[in-house]
Amino acid sequence: MQKPQQQQIFSISSLAQFNEAALQVFRYQALNCAVYKQFINGLNIDVATVNQPDQIPFLPIEFFKQHEVVSSDDAAEITFTSSGTTGMITSSHVVTEVSWYEQSFRRAFELFYGKVENYCVLALLPAYLERAGSSLVYMANDLINQSNHPDSGFYLYNHEDLHQQLLKQQQAGTPTLLIGVTFALLDFVEQHPINFPELIVMETGGMKGRRKEMIREELHEILCSGFGVEGIHSEYGMTELLSQAYSKGQGIFNCPPWMQIQIRDPNDPVSNIGHGKTGGVNIIDLANINSCSFLATQDLGKLYEDNSFEILGRFDASDIRGCNLLIA
Repeated sequence: MQKPQQQQIFSISSLAQFNEAALQVFRYQALNCAVYKQFINGLNIDVATVNQPDQIPFLPIEFFKQHEVVSSDDAAEITFTSSGTTGMITSSHVVTEVSWYEQSFRRAFELFYGKVENYCVLALLPAYLERAGSSLVYMANDLINQSNHPDSGFYLYNHEDLHQQLLKQQQAGTPTLLIGVTFALLDFVEQHPINFPELIVMETGGMKGRRKEMIREELHEILCSGFGVEGIHSEYGMTELLSQAYSKGQGIFNCPPWMQIQIRDPNDPVSNIGHGKTGGVNIIDLANINSCSFLATQDLGKLYEDNSFEILGRFDASDIRGCNLLIA
């Protein structure tokens, strides 16, 4: 089975094209990903009988904690690792072609926000910068470089410098994007509230054990007031994926054309449920070609008729992850 190429995946523009590519990717990974192949065999599924995308089995995301989930014999170009508290087993995502990740987040960003060259990109990601292997830092660093703006850059705990930088961009009328981990954004606005209505504030989720969890409405109300903006944007991604969904407000996310969300029945993991019902989040990420594109997460969510979705929390027994711990 031939592996789909980047042009095929990133030019998807219809559901029919997505379904065709999903089946092609499934057959390729069922043959070439040892972990996924063993998982499928354990379910007694005959790959040849899978003719519809809704028949594709989803690999539990926990497999990334114990195994190298790869569909390629090529050497790793980079390995992304998840964050976690002391003693927690973290996930590792071996990436053999990092260009797939770069194409995915660059194209998705342009799809939702336009060309990154039009922005000053500021990143407040202290917990991620303080460890190696963060896919979020990799993405933010690339967007900063691609923006080609002299003031784009990272901030650790130097909140006063960030405050001055935001004032500078506001005065200059520069379109500005601030990407931040949730606890750091809260810390910032407590000390340096600002009224910058044009600013795009994108929270990546997670308190990292630094602050108490809070519901999304409460969090976004505080951040909206602190930054003087009407809404808070969000990014939904994880270490095991190579694609992200984005929300421009109210916690409602949309996927790029090569990514799809399905909601599984919490009591029947192989059965999907209808729109508007809460269940487990399954993700198809066709950019994750050299790993596994069909992942069953421990997130709880709800899918709507227009294929937008919400993240509503996590299964009680699942490990605490570094990102997207917000309960909506």
